[in-house]
Amino acid sequence: MPTSEAPEERLRKFKYRGKDASMRRQQRIAVSLELRKAKKDEQSLKRRNITDVSPDASEQQTKRVSLTLQEIINGVNASDPELCFQATQAARKMLSREKNPPLKLIVDAGLIPRLVEFLKSSLHPRLQLEAAWALTNIASGTSELTRAVVDGGAIQPLVELLSSPHMTVCEQAVWALGNIAGDGPKFRDDVILSDAIPHLLTLVSSSIPVTFLRNITWTLSNLCRNKNPYPSDHAVKQMLPALFHLLWHPDEEVLSDTCWALSYLTDGCDTRIGQVVDTGVLPRLVELMSSSELNVLTPSLRTVGNIVTGTDHQTQLALDAGILAVLPQLLTHPRSSIQKEAAWALSNVAAGPRQHIQQLIACGVLPPLVAVLENGEFKVQKEAVWTVANFTTGGTVDQLIQLVQAGVLEPLINLLTIPDTKIVLIILDILFFILQAAEKISQKENMCLLIEGLGGIDRIEALQLHENRQIALTALNITERHFSEEEETGTTLPARGQGHEFLKHLTNTYQSSTTPKSGTRP
Repeated sequence: MPTSEAPEERLRKFKYRGKDASMRRQQRIAVSLELRKAKKDEQSLKRRNITDVSPDASEQQTKRVSLTLQEIINGVNASDPELCFQATQAARKMLSREKNPPLKLIVDAGLIPRLVEFLKSSLHPRLQLEAAWALTNIASGTSELTRAVVDGGAIQPLVELLSSPHMTVCEQAVWALGNIAGDGPKFRDDVILSDAIPHLLTLVSSSIPVTFLRNITWTLSNLCRNKNPYPSDHAVKQMLPALFHLLWHPDEEVLSDTCWALSYLTDGCDTRIGQVVDTGVLPRLVELMSSSELNVLTPSLRTVGNIVTGTDHQTQLALDAGILAVLPQLLTHPRSSIQKEAAWALSNVAAGPRQHIQQLIACGVLPPLVAVLENGEFKVQKEAVWTVANFTTGGTVDQLIQLVQAGVLEPLINLLTIPDTKIVLIILDILFFILQAAEKISQKENMCLLIEGLGGIDRIEALQLHENRQIALTALNITERHFSEEEETGTTLPARGQGHEFLKHLTNTYQSSTTPKSGTRP
């Protein structure tokens, strides 16, 4: 992110109180790209099959023949099916080496067209298996290698193998298609257009080993993955019922890939989010957010985090499903990556209407949020700052007072010395809003004294000399508007640690000034 921006760009990106909740949330999405569902490394795009032994008796029958590359080329191009089989198996073994498999060497040898032909050899299922396996491993490589498999015409015969009566052949075809789809949206759509999804869904509903189901679920997740463009609306509607079904499977790998699939489908516009929410997955996702298995917790939390970037109604459905019973606990999770995701989700709830902010307060989120601001890793603190920013720009005066009472000022003031210019600007804006709120109830002087007692004035004044022009101007504006006049009021500056007395006074004054007359509601 740039370290400095034109003032109008800065104003456009920050969510001021005058903007509605949906605008605040959408802008929150736009400026938080680094967290987003962008951790593509957390679920593998492609997988290579490096199993040492074939799943059938073919290894014993061939007595582990070792061939040179030229012998493999000659054998693959032979007319004898047994020679073709031996050569293809030898090629597959080369491609299954754990270290430095010669993927490009096999492609450059021109073997792909023959391997694709062997996929159609229904009378020789062992040959089909070895060919599909070799193509799986080639497609696990770079995009250039995957393209060579696709350009060789492999997709359609692989899809046809999904109906093979031989389970090992069928499973290897699933794996190969998963690698192709995982390369990017173009090849993903090529797989979808080849009518792979109905065949995969038929396999899901059948009685297959869990290891096979894991491969199918992972392939489905790759068919949900990537945007620009997203998978077609028709494809998504085909897959969603199966994904809902798989969300209840007991195997954690199946659950993990199912949740990743849903996270990809919710990484988009409100309509995309709505398609997933309308299946009724939210209660189950909230359950999975309490999982002790990180590979289930991470994608379920990511999916819920995506959902609360949607409309206020979609966020309310997530709240109704009980996310606030889990998210505050996740702020104290041993993994900072989980703390960060939880804080990001909370920041998007805080970007909603005031009733959502009130629900945040009611669930007890403020104490762990302040603890993260005080002691969390910086990447978590940044998300917590965003949560507070959305809270202050959308909350009522009463809600802001509760935020101050929770102790948010001291860690925010301490963070004013960090080098991240964007976060410093956001914190300055937070302080500006809090001072404005105090001014509305005639308590600005006490709030200024509290900030001064925490060392805030010194730090704000120091920022007037900051190299970033926008930080310097913002700090100057706060100083001139709220701290420039030294009035002799006889008020004693609170010592550090005694600020709670000022907070108590602030709260009591606010409550007495807003107590409704008898028979009326506030």
